[in-house]
Amino acid sequence: MTFSQLCNKLFDDSTTYYHTMDNVYATLVNPHKEETIEGSLFKKNWIDAVQWHLEDIIRDPKIDPIKALEIKRWIDRSNQERTDLVELIDSYFLTKYKDVKLQAGATLNTESPAWAIDRLSILALKIYHMQQEVIRKDAAPEHLAKCQTKLDVLLDQKKDLSLAIDQLIADIESGKKYMKVYKQMKMYNDPSLNPVLYAQKK
Repeated sequence: MTFSQLCNKLFDDSTTYYHTMDNVYATLVNPHKEETIEGSLFKKNWIDAVQWHLEDIIRDPKIDPIKALEIKRWIDRSNQERTDLVELIDSYFLTKYKDVKLQAGATLNTESPAWAIDRLSILALKIYHMQQEVIRKDAAPEHLAKCQTKLDVLLDQKKDLSLAIDQLIADIESGKKYMKVYKQMKMYNDPSLNPVLYAQKK
């Protein structure tokens, strides 16, 4: 099994698991050990699934403003948790390939493996929800046809992104490419960097 195949299986499992409850307040019971790469990948998609539905909820034009603020802050926390988990997944690759000898002319990729895997997780959710649109009983034929076209594109994108991830990992493993991980340093979540927050301490 390639790494992208592992990711796709875990993301599909997690997406399906979330939708057995379809509740943003549900508690994740991870079937994999948290400290394993499988546990991290499963949790990653769960966070994405919850945030997907929070983004739906907050767009309700009739939402109570206080509830909207609560959801917005929840999304902010989720974004930070998502970023931390992506960086943890990259740490897995950094540790795994730390002793690889670089080939002459080794190059740096435009993004790290984990950020590409992050996009694959989001893609799993896009595919799931587009599939739901394709089988809607209350939608017009034109809507179903448009959604099927979009689903075909998403499935093609999944195939291409999966291949690219496996090629990147293979190139890192062989020393053709090397990794550098830049911490995201989200300034708005840091009380020492967000001027609105640190002004309150004066």
